[in-house]
Amino acid sequence: MRVGAVILTMGNRPEELRALLDSVAKQDGDPIEVAVVGNGSPLPELPEGVRTVELPENVGIPAGRNVGIEAFGPGGSEVDILLFLDDDGLLAREDTAALCREAFAADPGLGIISFRIADPDTGETQRRHVPRLRASDPMRSSRVTTFLGGANAVRTRVLEEVGGLPDDFFYAHEETDLAWRALDAGWMIDYRADMVLLHPTTAPARHAVYHRMVARNRVWLARRNLPAALVPVYLGVWFLLTLARRPSRPALRAWLGGFKEGWVTPCGPRRPMKWATVWRLTRLGRPPVI
Repeated sequence: MRVGAVILTMGNRPEELRALLDSVAKQDGDPIEVAVVGNGSPLPELPEGVRTVELPENVGIPAGRNVGIEAFGPGGSEVDILLFLDDDGLLAREDTAALCREAFAADPGLGIISFRIADPDTGETQRRHVPRLRASDPMRSSRVTTFLGGANAVRTRVLEEVGGLPDDFFYAHEETDLAWRALDAGWMIDYRADMVLLHPTTAPARHAVYHRMVARNRVWLARRNLPAALVPVYLGVWFLLTLARRPSRPALRAWLGGFKEGWVTPCGPRRPMKWATVWRLTRLGRPPVI
């Protein structure tokens, strides 16, 4: 199976980007084609053969990754598998691409693989990086209902069938939007503890827009994908969870502003998932009300 890799960068981590490219080049098996997208920034000097796109402005994470997909032809059609990797990550093993090929070849219904993210110094995996509710054991692989945006592999047939990431999300929850659409189309998602991306431990709230976009996109996610009866339940649960976490006053103000924005702004096309998909999500351990 032909494998490509999409790497999005803002040009501020050239050394980490080069180390990541070296780890991709060392993968076992056939060479991996790589596309690097400069998201509103010029690209540093890159190895020969790397496909490059320089965007004149920062279009956000999902739109930038969609540009990277198109660097491999319409919908990524020139390859069978696309790896999406954070530019400050590093593939820990040289057999990750081979494991992806084997997994997709062995399971025709497998559409997406979420890698395990581990800190390069401690080896620890943050709980938020295990894409399931029962996240206490990051070393346990399982079927899941979403995936990690900067550490994953996607079968390009999924993108051809359900489309790419939602451009307008800019940041936050775009992976779950794609995951729900893929699951609704009959594809499955696996979390694989043996496929590791080394990445420094970070806090998501480091981004200035974090609280507003998390709230806005949560509303958009529900409006776009959930049956009408579940939209108020899902958003009500998240509203109460946010209050229970007792965010700071500025964070709560930003979150509430984003929550309102999600209701009053266009969210893109609405394609509610089938009730059979709701049941699949429930059986997989994450009903779409939390």
